[in-house]
Amino acid sequence: MTIRTLTPAEARTAIDAGARLVDIRGADEHARERIPGAINLPLERISALPRDGRTVVFHCRSGMRTAANAILLDEAVGDVPTFILDGGIDAWRDAGFATVADRSQPLEIMRQVQITAGSLVLAGLLLGLFVAPPFFGLSAFVGAGLVFSGVTGWCGMGSLLRVMPWNRRAAA
Repeated sequence: MTIRTLTPAEARTAIDAGARLVDIRGADEHARERIPGAINLPLERISALPRDGRTVVFHCRSGMRTAANAILLDEAVGDVPTFILDGGIDAWRDAGFATVADRSQPLEIMRQVQITAGSLVLAGLLLGLFVAPPFFGLSAFVGAGLVFSGVTGWCGMGSLLRVMPWNRRAAA
């Protein structure tokens, strides 16, 4: 079965008619901003989705994650009407529909990884140019870590950032 996309207005109509809205983003992303009534079920736990015959509308931030995982999502729901919110929560918000935002929550872990990795690479580059060439090794080390993360699916920097004090609120 192919999953169709719905505009935010069509998704709102489906939800009002009883469809279940499922947010497939991580718990940290969901805690920072969510669509009211959406249940958070990250991709790694999608098999726990109740199979009760209800229509399901999946969403992520931009729609790319849901589109990339459409086959997995379709298998998780079985033979019930299944849809993807086109454009994700970004399109929902842009269409004027309400979201619950809690900016006191920490930034999403992947954004923190991007900021930290970029800062370390830039620092290694600048230190290597202006202080001593061995500092270029810092940039190489971070680059190697990112490659390892992409190949294995395990991100050491993300794991480290997740246990930092400023991230404990989202995990609670």
